[in-house]
Amino acid sequence: MKSFRSFRLSAIAAAMVLAVPAMHAADAAQPSISKMSVSSLSTAKGFDRFIVTYRNGTTEHLDRSAALQNVKAAVSRANRSAFSVPVSASYQRKLAIGSDLVRTSRKLNAAEASALMQQIAADPAVAHVEQDVMMRAVRDIAAPANVTPQTFTPNDTYYAKYQWHFSNATGGANINNAWDIADGNGVTVAVLDTGITQHPDIDLSLADAGYDFIIDAFVSGRSTDGRVPGGWDSGDWTTGDTYAQCRDAGDPGENSSWHGTHVSGTIAELTNNGTGMAGIAYKAKVLPVRVLGHCGGYTSDIADAIVWASGGHVDGVPDNTHPAQVISMSLGGGGNCTADSVTGQAIAGAITRGASVVVAAGNNNADVANYSPASCPGVIAVASNGITGKRAFYSNYGSGVLISAPGGGVYTNDDPNTGTQANPEGFVWSAINGGTTVPANATYGGMAGTSQATPHVSGTIAMILGATQQAGLPTPTPAQIKNLLTSTARRFPATIDKPIGAGIVDAFAAVNKALGNDTGNEPVVALTKGVLLGGQSGGMGASILYSIDVPAGARSLNIRTLGGTGDVSLFVKAGSAPSSDGGNADFRSVKPGNSEAVVVAQPQTTTYYIRVLGVQAFDKVSVLATYTQ
Repeated sequence: MKSFRSFRLSAIAAAMVLAVPAMHAADAAQPSISKMSVSSLSTAKGFDRFIVTYRNGTTEHLDRSAALQNVKAAVSRANRSAFSVPVSASYQRKLAIGSDLVRTSRKLNAAEASALMQQIAADPAVAHVEQDVMMRAVRDIAAPANVTPQTFTPNDTYYAKYQWHFSNATGGANINNAWDIADGNGVTVAVLDTGITQHPDIDLSLADAGYDFIIDAFVSGRSTDGRVPGGWDSGDWTTGDTYAQCRDAGDPGENSSWHGTHVSGTIAELTNNGTGMAGIAYKAKVLPVRVLGHCGGYTSDIADAIVWASGGHVDGVPDNTHPAQVISMSLGGGGNCTADSVTGQAIAGAITRGASVVVAAGNNNADVANYSPASCPGVIAVASNGITGKRAFYSNYGSGVLISAPGGGVYTNDDPNTGTQANPEGFVWSAINGGTTVPANATYGGMAGTSQATPHVSGTIAMILGATQQAGLPTPTPAQIKNLLTSTARRFPATIDKPIGAGIVDAFAAVNKALGNDTGNEPVVALTKGVLLGGQSGGMGASILYSIDVPAGARSLNIRTLGGTGDVSLFVKAGSAPSSDGGNADFRSVKPGNSEAVVVAQPQTTTYYIRVLGVQAFDKVSVLATYTQ
């Protein structure tokens, strides 16, 4: 089995900057650490690319010569104070968001890079400085060869056998039922990944309309630097001496992943066409944007691609004639993403233009707060669950995760302690290519990871947008899309070990709610007077509905949440359930934390419905309802 790898870039403590040698008295003053992004520095690799954002209205923001002059001055100060081997700097280009990319003449170690960034950030004209980090595809776990189906017959025969992730009632995304009312028609989904390959089971009508945003020839595999039209995947293999520099010691490298093809197939693989498998929003259009090649892809290229995919302008690239309503990114690297970072700004612009940005949480079994772009403000960060609905053992977690989706648990019953790989329900199945380096024959394969969970959410959003468009309803905003996903998410079938969002994405329920249909299927937990119900958990946006029957003559109905961790709000309504956001509740308690209370002095003789809504992820919260007779 291919070894499990995800984000190779690890974060180090921001306190590391304290180890940098003291500056000379004549040097610039120490800048505010908030102007610098050092969380993605790693002692294992060198750094020679830096992105500097100058404040609006400054000369440096408008004039590349002035920008380079200031960077050179910072390099000169660092040469005197921190570098044993001097370096020089050159200007590379301006990013779409207005930041400037500069490059040093040699790679710097982590301490040197931090020292240089301090000197750059000391300039009052600088708003932010960060490394141009190399992001990577979320390298998922590949299904063993003996699990992979060998032949395919007409009418999507293998849908029922292999694609549990569409229909399974416990861990699946309820796609099958949603097909009765939605198919994604009229929606464009941009897949920012390794690009796409020829495949008879994928609509490739926008493949040439896509773009390859990789500038560096070493990363793209082309003979010269520069971006080129078309979203085609020419391979991202890292085997051989050529790519030794981007591998860890002893790592032989990997064959081409065809990662973008697999993700694209999950979103919109052709369905009921007599070939292979099925896709979620199978009438949506996939716009492939290549941002990952050999060894990964630079932040600067990915940020420009986000701007372009959502309809923004990027110098040197023809404007996108097919702006995406959904941007799907199953990629990432170490480091926290902030609103003023390059990626954070690019994503904010995409959301302003109406695009929902969906990002894999990562496969590190760690807090998503330490990975980018999954931690960027405004994104829909997606965790992974297996067929039983448990959190996949590899999936990142935390309050920054919005929702979970089927990505595969790999092992029987999603339990890595069994040591037995499931067949085939441990993996997500989709189109792929059979080439080891360059593209070869089209085929199908299984993978497991948050990068496979992500397209389930991207496809669901495409279904929502297509259905509302065809119904003549207003287009939901990205914020409304988030609410639709979290308010209709299916509760986890068992208590999860780490917070991974509001629940498991439910395409059928989400599309129905977007169309104004009341499915009437929301589960209600009945409370018993005076009996404390403990152990309630959920992610940010998770909603749990309870009820209590109040008899005639009862007084002082007292409803409380208490204990545990996180932050919840409490909404109460007599006779019917409060809305998913609590907006129509009769009573509410919205204090910070978990200790909420509602007291109704003279309650009606009816059933009171209680909604506990996760403002942030919460765990082991207790609920109590009592009254006096």
